Amino acid sequence: MNYKLAGGFIALCLLLLTNAFAQTSPVEDGYRLWLKYDLIGDVAKRQAYARSAQFIASSGTDPILKTATRELQLGLQGLLGKAIPVLTSAGNRTGGIVLTVTTGTDSQSLAPEGYRISANNRTITISGKTSAGVLYGAFALLRQLQTQQPLEAISLTSSPKVQFRMLNHWDNVDGSVERGYAGMSLWKWYELPERVDPRYRDYARANASLGINGTVVNNVNASARFMTAEYLQKVAALADVFRPYGIKVYLSVYFAAPKTLGGLKTSDPLDPQVRKWWADKVKEIYQTIPDFGGLLVKANSEGEPGPQDYGRTHADGANMLAEAMKPYDGVIIWRAFVYKAADTSDRPTADRFKAAHEEFTPLDGQFDKKVIVQVKNGPIDFQPREPFSPLFGNMPKTPLGIEFQITQEYLGFATHMVYEAPLFKECLEADTYVNGKGSTVASIVDGSLHRYSKTLMAGVANAGSARNWTGHPMAQANWYAFGRLAWDHTLSSEAIAREWIAMTLTQDRQATSRIANLMMKSRDIYVDYNTPIGLSRPWSGVHFAPEPWQNRSSRPDWTAVYYHRADSLGLGFDRTASGSNALAQYRPDVRRQWEDPKTCPLPYLLWFHHVPWTQKLSSGKTLWTELCTRFYTGADSVRWMQQEWALVKPAVDPAIHADVSARLATQHKEAIWWRDAWVLYLQTFAKEPIPAPFKKPDRNLEEVQQLVNIYLLR
Repeated sequence: MNYKLAGGFIALCLLLLTNAFAQTSPVEDGYRLWLKYDLIGDVAKRQAYARSAQFIASSGTDPILKTATRELQLGLQGLLGKAIPVLTSAGNRTGGIVLTVTTGTDSQSLAPEGYRISANNRTITISGKTSAGVLYGAFALLRQLQTQQPLEAISLTSSPKVQFRMLNHWDNVDGSVERGYAGMSLWKWYELPERVDPRYRDYARANASLGINGTVVNNVNASARFMTAEYLQKVAALADVFRPYGIKVYLSVYFAAPKTLGGLKTSDPLDPQVRKWWADKVKEIYQTIPDFGGLLVKANSEGEPGPQDYGRTHADGANMLAEAMKPYDGVIIWRAFVYKAADTSDRPTADRFKAAHEEFTPLDGQFDKKVIVQVKNGPIDFQPREPFSPLFGNMPKTPLGIEFQITQEYLGFATHMVYEAPLFKECLEADTYVNGKGSTVASIVDGSLHRYSKTLMAGVANAGSARNWTGHPMAQANWYAFGRLAWDHTLSSEAIAREWIAMTLTQDRQATSRIANLMMKSRDIYVDYNTPIGLSRPWSGVHFAPEPWQNRSSRPDWTAVYYHRADSLGLGFDRTASGSNALAQYRPDVRRQWEDPKTCPLPYLLWFHHVPWTQKLSSGKTLWTELCTRFYTGADSVRWMQQEWALVKPAVDPAIHADVSARLATQHKEAIWWRDAWVLYLQTFAKEPIPAPFKKPDRNLEEVQQLVNIYLLR
């Protein structure tokens, strides 16, 4: 026997086996997100699917249709374990999948990006009015297989409820990400346009699978550098990657660019030279990126320049840009997150809560048709729980888009597990009563209430350079949930959670139910130990360390005490007629829910009322006792989260399970930190003992404050 040859043969076999294993069972590090096309383990189901996927027929040459074909082929090969041939025509063959762009009668009920999936004579047809619709249908079919839904007699019809479904990246030129907790920026500006990272394509795949069709690649606190020819070429390289996935690129712009970049003496939106500068710049953009999506603007907010610097209005500024955009298909997205740079918050009726409503409602009907006003879900700033913004329902002549925050700026960064779909749904399902009962925020955002010509839902992205994209593995679910709700806001939070779990973590039924329950309760648990019953903004400049005592800043509304207003009498911000009267910005039916402290729902109580410490609440407890109960049970509930997660260990990839377990341990430690900071600080005003059965914190207030000071040295 030739042992040298035998040894070589064995080594070759081991190499082949290793390669085969690597192809069918890649190391799970979270990179693949919800596009994990692993072999379906249930042989009977796999064989049933295979009978309906013997080939793919697609004859189009459109790049997006080619993408749909390629994605379907890739997904089926992984899920079914065999290569699927692509034909230009199905002919008389059955048992395959046909992709087709159609304008026939069967597509009349579809929106331009909608899709229909139907089965007939053992053939599945994915059709749409556009190639983008077919692409979304292909991903929808793959989702059916990933979640192991039956394909026989499948009949799905779906159209997006919102026209512009986009991510806003707060990424900077230097690679940093404002409010980013998953590493550095995805965009390697120093490499572009010569080198295009393959990760950009995977980013586009993930978004297209959810129906996201736009991305703003830079921070709303924008640098004028993105308007230079150098950077437009870099952005164009990204657009080339995104285009086959139906995704357009957008840019945040610096309003003062005509001065800082163009060398003009002014950036006044009514100045002819300024208007010409913007017209020339927009023309340059479209010469570089022919399918450019549009411009996003943050102006006259938090020190950013804007039209008010010249005595002009937001409408003046937006309409100037709309005029420059007139020859093209793009839009102007003007953010309504504003509050005046001048400090007027010492006035008795001053309240940052009211700022957006006060500045924008007088301008209703004055904006150009190309303008969408983008409104944060709540009136303050992406708090763990906020009432819906009073702008919704009060600008019927101006398209209002909604802005959610996916990145967890106020939700524990990348160490706290918080599933955000319930937060998104809470706002979308809130009733404005603008046209009577049923006038939900969702009906305003999707245009059905006011017949908006343009509709938008934006999410501040949580993706970064971390291998798993989002830092916390469970934060992937928030990206996923935002995309699914932007497509169809009627989907339930739990259905989305279960869908995501099946596509990313496990298909074990018991484990899925346990994880879904954990996710659904996570946001309320966080609110209980962080900002219960309507507290808000107890943060320092980093927006994380608990610092409810923080009372020094260049302006009062950048302190913590401005929002909770704790004193010897009680706690909370009076926004009734006896206080700032912010409640007057809502319709009477909404006001009636919140204006009486005795009937105001507990989640919003301290948003609208200054409540005495000994006041008995609807829960039967005094305010002080209710607060302590929330702080303590919230922190204790993180221990329950740890226990629940430990029970699903056999059903979840070991590396992912260990990662989440470690973060839950950190979350528990930090939840106790939050609890102790709040309880010990508020106790100095309430002068009440910590109620039984809760134990007094092991540290005193001075020690907690020192811990925060150390944290702020990071």
